[in-house]
Amino acid sequence: MSENFLTGNEVSFGNDEIIVSKTNLKGHITYCNDVFLRVSGYTEKELLGQPHSIIRHPDMPRSVFKLLWDTLAGGSEIFAYVNNRTKKGDSYWVLAHVTPSWDARRNIIGYHSNRRVPDRSLIEQTIAPLYAKLLAEEKSHANRKTGMQAAYQTLVEVLKDAGMEYDEFIATLRAA
Repeated sequence: MSENFLTGNEVSFGNDEIIVSKTNLKGHITYCNDVFLRVSGYTEKELLGQPHSIIRHPDMPRSVFKLLWDTLAGGSEIFAYVNNRTKKGDSYWVLAHVTPSWDARRNIIGYHSNRRVPDRSLIEQTIAPLYAKLLAEEKSHANRKTGMQAAYQTLVEVLKDAGMEYDEFIATLRAA
């Protein structure tokens, strides 16, 4: 089965459930809870040691992950809406809260992510259209890196037009 195989089906999980995972600095999975295993369709053995991108949905703009990784590398937490792909090709949206993990000397030693079921109306009305715009920008360039940078700039402009930073943008969506 191709890693980009998609069924077109969407799955979800309970509003009272949390998907949890931890990664090392390179984004390789070092821990995953039972909810993650059940929703993703992978076994623990299949996930441990794999890059977290194993569940990346091909409709996710790379520019959003650039923002996520840049924020984490700077030592800050981030909330982000992410569309993931299960092992069999279904999709599932999450609202991810990702934080750096620190050692006793305040060095970042990995990352911790808790993911909840997002508000469906926010996905349909704001996030999916924004991500479609970013993905279209990325694909309009022959060079993937140039496309990602252009889409990232588009995201920066959207936030500038809204008059807020990314975290405030996401928090405002949650409060609406």
